[in-house]
Amino acid sequence: MATAYVFPGQGSQFVGMGAALAAVRPVVKGYFQRADEVLGFSLSQLCWHGPEAELNDTLNTQPAIFTHSLAVFHMVQLSNEVEPPAYMAGHSLGELSALCAADALTFEDGLRLVRERGRLMKEAGELAPGSMAAVIGLDAATLHAVCAQASAEHTPGVVVANDNAPGQIVISGGKAAVARASELAKAAGAKRVIPLNVSIASHSPLMECIRAAFSAAVERTPIRPARVPIIANTTAQPITHPDDIRAELAAQLTAPVRWVESVRFMHAQGVTRFVEMGPKDVLCGLIKRTLEGVEAWAIG
Repeated sequence: MATAYVFPGQGSQFVGMGAALAAVRPVVKGYFQRADEVLGFSLSQLCWHGPEAELNDTLNTQPAIFTHSLAVFHMVQLSNEVEPPAYMAGHSLGELSALCAADALTFEDGLRLVRERGRLMKEAGELAPGSMAAVIGLDAATLHAVCAQASAEHTPGVVVANDNAPGQIVISGGKAAVARASELAKAAGAKRVIPLNVSIASHSPLMECIRAAFSAAVERTPIRPARVPIIANTTAQPITHPDDIRAELAAQLTAPVRWVESVRFMHAQGVTRFVEMGPKDVLCGLIKRTLEGVEAWAIG
């Protein structure tokens, strides 16, 4: 029975995240203190006490989830109660958490890169506003066709951004194209289409405007070989080499998160236990919808 560690992306944040653990686990408190020092403001107070609107700003959300995830990971490492992973994977932002957990990045370098990613994505949302929507109850192939039709009618277009679980897929792109794709998805048999409360079209071509700047930030960041294979969001294949990691981080901004394929790949390699590290348990729910007969539990 092999184990994989998985790390959540945006949407898992909440006011109070990490506070209870930091009160009883010095290692968790220490990671939040290190984050405060690196960022030059009290991320810990924002995570523990809010305000919620400020925590939900992608500029802060990304460092908050990254810090919480790494604090939980190192708490687990100290406990020796969970077996070492055969693989790691993270959903979108969580991929940077996974890379840091696998020693490809130091915590401080990873946190600076995550903060810059949040800053640039917020900038992209202002330069090229878009929207996203979760489509429930439609298969990926049908939704790709729906997006192609909506993109032919509206510019900028819309794409499948996150293939999260069977029947749970997120689309992303220009506002008019997302609205049209939502109509077409309902007509094609989707059970529900839920607009997401974002102005940023993550994992879509609208992120292209910040790709060069983020790629430059990735190039400046020291990256070492990952000591555990990371299942890449864009390919659903394992990577460990620094060159592959740099390429993945740059490509990931505009490419879809192939989460279903990533989870199935790990399962095919013998993984039957998934441990989610970070706030909430979103990935556990997605994994249980994707695979039968596996363990999935959350710490944090």
